[in-house]
Amino acid sequence: MASIFSKIIAGEIPSYKCAENESFYAFLDINPLMKGHTLVVPKREEDYFFDLTDEELGEMMAFTKRVAVAIKEVCPCKKVGMCVLGLDVPHAHIHLGPLTDGESTMNFSKADRPHFTDEEMKEIAENILKAYNNL
Repeated sequence: MASIFSKIIAGEIPSYKCAENESFYAFLDINPLMKGHTLVVPKREEDYFFDLTDEELGEMMAFTKRVAVAIKEVCPCKKVGMCVLGLDVPHAHIHLGPLTDGESTMNFSKADRPHFTDEEMKEIAENILKAYNNL
């Protein structure tokens, strides 16, 4: 059975696309920790991040770096944090989140997460995609 991320990549489930190439897909997290919280996934479904090939890991990091640069341009911050967890969805993925003075960590247990309307999410994703494409 395909993971939810594979269904998103295939277009079976809608997403707020931030970037894409032939091997990877980036989209906004629907339960974000902060504005611009983005997930980066390989298009090839692999459960465990470290089961990706060395080549895939290198390419994924290069893609992720470019997405992070775009996020930083759209969501002013000191740095874009990166986190790899892996037990919540059986598909390797990286979390990217803009970190500011008020948000210096990616706290996945926090209950008071921000909420954005569909229009706000579309605008954030479109702006990140535009910045990504202009790099």
